[in-house]
Amino acid sequence: MLYIGIDLGTSAVKLLLMDGAGSIKNIVSKEYPLEFPQPGWSQQSPEDWRDAVLGGIPELLQGFDASQVAGIGSGGQMHGLVVLDKEDNVIRPAILWNDGRTAKQVDYLNGVIGKEKLSRLTANIAFAGFTAPKLLWMKENEPELFARIDKIMLPKDYINYVLTGVHCTDLSDASGMLLLDVEHRCWSKEMLETCGVSEGQMPRLFESYEKVGVLLPGVARQLGLPEDVAVCAGAGDNAAAAVGTGTVGEGACNISLGTSGTIFISSEKFGVDPNNALHAFAHADGHYHLMGCMLSAASCNKWLMEDIFQTQDYAGEQKDITPGRLGNNRVFFLPYLMGERSPINDTNARGTFVGMTMDTSRSDLTQAVLEGVAFAIRDSFEVAKALGIDIRRSKICGGGAKSPLWKTIMANVLNIQLDIPASEQGPGMGGAMLAMVACGLYPTVADACARLVCTAETVSPDPELAARYERRYQQFRALYPALKTVFAGLNG
Repeated sequence: MLYIGIDLGTSAVKLLLMDGAGSIKNIVSKEYPLEFPQPGWSQQSPEDWRDAVLGGIPELLQGFDASQVAGIGSGGQMHGLVVLDKEDNVIRPAILWNDGRTAKQVDYLNGVIGKEKLSRLTANIAFAGFTAPKLLWMKENEPELFARIDKIMLPKDYINYVLTGVHCTDLSDASGMLLLDVEHRCWSKEMLETCGVSEGQMPRLFESYEKVGVLLPGVARQLGLPEDVAVCAGAGDNAAAAVGTGTVGEGACNISLGTSGTIFISSEKFGVDPNNALHAFAHADGHYHLMGCMLSAASCNKWLMEDIFQTQDYAGEQKDITPGRLGNNRVFFLPYLMGERSPINDTNARGTFVGMTMDTSRSDLTQAVLEGVAFAIRDSFEVAKALGIDIRRSKICGGGAKSPLWKTIMANVLNIQLDIPASEQGPGMGGAMLAMVACGLYPTVADACARLVCTAETVSPDPELAARYERRYQQFRALYPALKTVFAGLNG
């Protein structure tokens, strides 16, 4: 049998066709636009996601027996606010995970409702990217549209609705809304009341690997698929990527270098970072995880290469960064192009080069960006260490992980071994694996991971280079505190 994995990203959807033994048969990508109506704002049309998925699946299946498709599973960008009216029409563009318009609402939630209460109710505090502050923003700034809301969903849930007609979400993705009681895996009535919405406006909750329904007859005909194709709830992109890299069970770790950057630590038991620097979310395997998320990771390098250097020759720009230059760059980069989440939670933070001189070169700036992202990932890594979590090795995935140089930098900045999965398809592969569990091919997510995920190579740190990066990291971590008030002043 065949299974479709949907990776609903920020700039494109990647569709993956995989068989039950883990062999990837085909991949199709469809891009869609991203809107920045004001500085720090980020939104997207859910209809563009729909059109990309419905247009891409027939292309994905060309040359294959569509009757063999048994299930579909999605991994999607988290936190985005999708709102539908009573006729299930989209009310406004989705406000995305990297949108920073909700600083006032975040301050209200953390300062007036209080971080302690938020953490008790949802296991997390408010961040600008989360869904609850966006609802409050909409209630205050678009009251007529807010009054029309009949259903509230997340991006990949809208795709599941299009496919099945079911208003659903999964627990891993719902964890990032600040509306879920993560520990007890149910909606928080107090948080819903705080945001002025009811449980009836929320989608039905499922575990990621549970079947939510089958294809609508019209959709099945449009896609050329059987009507009994099962659609599972799927997962937030990071939880889906963790499944795709086999990051399940106690203490397993995955680092993702995508548009955003994350460090994902799987746990069998519920636990909360007492300082709330790391998110405490449900995992797609039915358990829990801690996660640190930076808003701009590989997107920082894309910005430098394409917008500033006007090139797409990423490898060419890295060729002059020889081993002897690692750990010796005099230029630092703070990767806060969209503000920052973990662990500083500061929408005012901005991308910044520090230490440039007249002889600073293009390759110095390129190296500084790669190192700056690695240092920022380490900021969350340090929080995990302070909680007593001993991480000796991690999986790594995402577009940035395709760079041998970046993997070397990351391994030495963190001073851990990095395992590169044989298949680096992240959320799409995780979505397809969840669909396999929903269809009964594997009894649990852990069983699917054990059967389908293997390591292609391991990057190990070099003691001398790790020591150089330790000194550099201590200098890096002094920069943001020194600039915090400057950033606040720049942003009024």
